[in-house]
Amino acid sequence: MNGYSYDTDDMIFALATPWGTGAIAVIRISGAGCIATLATAFSRPQALLSSGSHTLVHGQLVDPDSTSPIDEVLISVFKEGRGFTGEESLEISCHGSMAGVQSIFRVLANMGMRSAAPGEFTFRAFMHGKMDLTRAEAVMEIVSSQSELAHSLALERLEGHLFALIHEIKLIVLDVMSLVEVQLDYAEDEIAEDVDFPFAAVESASRKIQNLLATYEVGKLYGEGARVVLAGSTNAGKSTLFNLLLRQERSIVSEVHGTTRDFIESKTVLDGIPVRLYDTAGLRDSEDTVEQEGIRRTRRLIEEADLILLMLDGTEHDADSTSRYGDFINDSRCITVWNKTDLTEKPAPKGSFPLSAKRGEGFAALRGEMISRLRKDASRPAEHDVVIESSRQREELQRAADALERAKALAEETVPLDIVAVELGEALEALGTLTGEVASSDILEHIFSGFCVGK
Repeated sequence: MNGYSYDTDDMIFALATPWGTGAIAVIRISGAGCIATLATAFSRPQALLSSGSHTLVHGQLVDPDSTSPIDEVLISVFKEGRGFTGEESLEISCHGSMAGVQSIFRVLANMGMRSAAPGEFTFRAFMHGKMDLTRAEAVMEIVSSQSELAHSLALERLEGHLFALIHEIKLIVLDVMSLVEVQLDYAEDEIAEDVDFPFAAVESASRKIQNLLATYEVGKLYGEGARVVLAGSTNAGKSTLFNLLLRQERSIVSEVHGTTRDFIESKTVLDGIPVRLYDTAGLRDSEDTVEQEGIRRTRRLIEEADLILLMLDGTEHDADSTSRYGDFINDSRCITVWNKTDLTEKPAPKGSFPLSAKRGEGFAALRGEMISRLRKDASRPAEHDVVIESSRQREELQRAADALERAKALAEETVPLDIVAVELGEALEALGTLTGEVASSDILEHIFSGFCVGK
């Protein structure tokens, strides 16, 4: 998988904390025999060997060959079946010196352990039944979350609420399948009473699936975030609005045209939505080759944007002179901002948002419109809502929904029940794939290939 070795018989190790100097670094180790192996490089081997699960042991790591001390450490012990991976494992809390961490890595490698592949710890947790695939995906979604709300939503999935809902749907479909199988296995005169096809149960399962599918767009938005590009003519106030959105002086503000010659990028959060914000070079005709390159990059960013803020200078434009921006204004991603209302009495064109970026007047209304457009008018999810953000989960849920719809349509047409059973089986397979009961190597590679080392 992924070009990496995922041999679960190996003892593996990885740095669980970010690379870089810090007060503490944590090294994770997992695999049968790792406690006894590490004891040979520990100043208190018997204390480590006799420690119970979920205990801490203090001592020194030493080089087994030279007996020279490497670092003073705390070792967290997890006996087989008790830790994250479901197998014997350790976590070494050492000082956050990269030189020290690399020395420990050399000792571990010399003792026969190998460096873990990306996602291998979570892969082992899945293989040992410690989590299903929806929880495994949630691990990385938590690690990569860019806002508190995204973190909370991913935590709900990690705690098993998505799995529980899928399991509930699966039980409904299994009940339907059992009724169909009874009619297939026994003749009509062997069944005590007429058994009608359970349309209501199929509709209930379909409705629950559709409710989950409806959360995908907003889940993806809060998980992955959005690109917002500030575009418009030079000196229209893009940099002032950029700083206002960030609540800091990030971009240079000047009355000189062409001050921003390349895009400036920064991150912010709008009502829990992670936003990557771009202040771009002004759109105008220019003979300056550097400025021309900045404008070319601006147009590329605009093509990739989820939302465009078209900044118009209210002191220079009127309703007629905005026609050259028609391509932008007619773009469904575009919000037209009529800036510098503090310097002009000209009315803002219909559909635009009047703003004084310098004074902040009109900013609250503009910010609200940005949030509404990004959410596509969907409501803000609550912290404990169950939402999906994985395209894999969406695809499998859609496959299950389509199969149930086909099963229902076939049953309404009184098609032989063995054909209906095939569609019900397709729905069950899709739901099983969601949680990992049906897990091909391709599915596992799709999930774990994006993980960071140490998870």
